[in-house]
Amino acid sequence: MLKLTARQEQILNLIREAIENTGFPPTRAEIASELGFRSANAAEEHLQALARKGAIEISPGTSRGIRLLDMSGNGNNGSVRFGGHQMSLPHPSIMQLSLPLIGRVAAGSPILANEHVEANYRVDPSLFSAKPDYLLKVRGLSMRDIGILDGDLLAVKKSDTAKNGQIVVARLGDEVTVKRYKKTGSLIELLPENPDFEPIRVDSGDESFALEGLAVGLLRSWH
Repeated sequence: MLKLTARQEQILNLIREAIENTGFPPTRAEIASELGFRSANAAEEHLQALARKGAIEISPGTSRGIRLLDMSGNGNNGSVRFGGHQMSLPHPSIMQLSLPLIGRVAAGSPILANEHVEANYRVDPSLFSAKPDYLLKVRGLSMRDIGILDGDLLAVKKSDTAKNGQIVVARLGDEVTVKRYKKTGSLIELLPENPDFEPIRVDSGDESFALEGLAVGLLRSWH
């Protein structure tokens, strides 16, 4: 990989931090705002330069279509450099996770109840920002503008707490929903990423509300 400029390193760190904190990369507008650029176009130019240098991969057509790539560029076929030493990795089949796919969730029952499991998938753990516990089939288009679409498989790490800005899976009475989390005092807002949908507001003491987990990645079938 070609050497990065100081600004490119800064943007790469910003992308990495966003993925670690929220499970998703930032939008061009968020990068521009964070770094004081006048427009999202300036951020796009830096992202294209990072892609040309092999630091990231850009998926066209989505505002958050940015994926970090292996920075070593050594094509090591099953080994990784760590602390200056080369270590052998286990066979990929050993490293794979087996994750249950959760379909429709029955009212009042745990999200990981056996009757909700439609299938089990073996997946590469390196696809995710943190180790997930299950995959949830996304229904609807309320998160369309950050690239989470109907039928996608959202990788979820079980958690009953979240930070502002994270994408969460929440239970509201009989429904399970995917939204962006925001808490101000005792008010919790579950924010859509599609202007056709309204935010959901609940009190943190509402017994019908519960956090089920944090989004840590996304899988999509192209057929």
